[in-house]
Amino acid sequence: MSDAHGPMLDRFDLTRFQQARILVLGDVMLDRYVDGSVERMSPEAPVAVLRADGERSMAGGAANVARNIAALGGQAILIGLVGQDDDGAALTRALRGDGGIEAHLITDAARPTTTKTRFVAGRQQLLRVDHERSTPANRAVEQELLAAVQSVLGRVNLVILSDYAKGALTDRVIAGVAAAAKAAGKIVIADPKSRDFRRYRGVDLLTPNRHEAAVAAGIPCGNEAEAVMTGAHLMEQTGIASLLITRGEQGMTLMRKGRPPLHLAADAREVFDVSGAGDTVIASLGLALATGFEMETAARFANLCGGIVVGKAGTALVHPADVTGALHARALGLSSDAKIMDLGQAVAQAEHWRASGLKVGFTNGCFDLIHPGHVTLLAKARAACDRLIVGLNSDASVRRLKGAERPIQDEEMRATVLAALASVDMVVIFEEDTPVKLIEALRPDLLVKGADYRLDQVVGADIVQGYGGQVLLVDLVAGHSTTATIKRLGRNQ
Repeated sequence: MSDAHGPMLDRFDLTRFQQARILVLGDVMLDRYVDGSVERMSPEAPVAVLRADGERSMAGGAANVARNIAALGGQAILIGLVGQDDDGAALTRALRGDGGIEAHLITDAARPTTTKTRFVAGRQQLLRVDHERSTPANRAVEQELLAAVQSVLGRVNLVILSDYAKGALTDRVIAGVAAAAKAAGKIVIADPKSRDFRRYRGVDLLTPNRHEAAVAAGIPCGNEAEAVMTGAHLMEQTGIASLLITRGEQGMTLMRKGRPPLHLAADAREVFDVSGAGDTVIASLGLALATGFEMETAARFANLCGGIVVGKAGTALVHPADVTGALHARALGLSSDAKIMDLGQAVAQAEHWRASGLKVGFTNGCFDLIHPGHVTLLAKARAACDRLIVGLNSDASVRRLKGAERPIQDEEMRATVLAALASVDMVVIFEEDTPVKLIEALRPDLLVKGADYRLDQVVGADIVQGYGGQVLLVDLVAGHSTTATIKRLGRNQ
């Protein structure tokens, strides 16, 4: 059964995730990024010279699954291995700052902390250097891992095994966790990396990507029919009752014993970065299953979240605001691009755009009833920059500025309509009467307003010009305003 959109998730209650506690066991790692720019080639060898501008680190691998659970409002208990080294200490510190994660990191002196260092110029990754030891954990470490699982199993709703083939999830650990979870009545789902899926026997659901599934089954997994054959072979081989095969731009295929296969189409969007998409999928799937949603609904939710995260830069997270924006857009039959962001997300995205050499523009308004004047303003603003951010007055802000009868449409509806426009790359709702706080945080290269304003009347113009940015006043379409439109509607009633 092929299903492009399926039942709407408009009643999907994200607040249920606050009651979920999920155990994540697997290969934790430290993701380090060295950002900079390339202006010349080295005289020593035919390689680019990266002028480093900054360095950042974040928790990755199984730890990124835990971060995704916390970002969506759930609680994660994380168990993994680190080395007795500075990177292990850095990873521990990074996790300590996340209130939604309870980390139990076991030190294995026989291995370094798995660390991936990426050297990045703009959007282009130049080189990745991996420090790791992938040999299976020894018997003593296996016992520590299983003891840690037993100590927390009674407090969790579901178990996720995040396998990156770095040695934490040995055959003995997987079998021990599966048996303990079954005895405790807990669901176990796993993101596999092994060529032999039989080692995951006892797990309730696997989430391989199409390449992993094809290698394990020895069958191509390029289209829906091949995905079904691959999934059926793997289920028969392993005895596992359910598989969710993620197939990139082709969406997902859900296979369940005794049920017809379900194909979920990927949301149409620009794929910006696939880093960590598998982590987001299994985290969102696990949260939905842990809070009582049945498997088809959980798979649809995971598909939605996976589509959102690939539209973000780097190893990104999905937040409730992203999901809400995508669900509102989907309910209206509009594009489900995750363009509606909170301030923290918006700042990170704007910084990445600028680091990629893109010119970031900004405009703002109430945008209560979109009319030709709005469309023209946004189109002209977008033509003058590479990415356009729209600051949108919240409902409370509009009432203060326009009166108790406004807005006509609430902020979610207004944000969704704006996000559906091709000229708009991001929407940020703000509570204040003016966008000064937004402008100071986002630091746009270009500030755009209608030519009905004088330069000295444009809020934030002094801020933008103060750091070398530009202010653009664009001509508007005469005869169009929201107030006039509302008056005309009143006369016609």
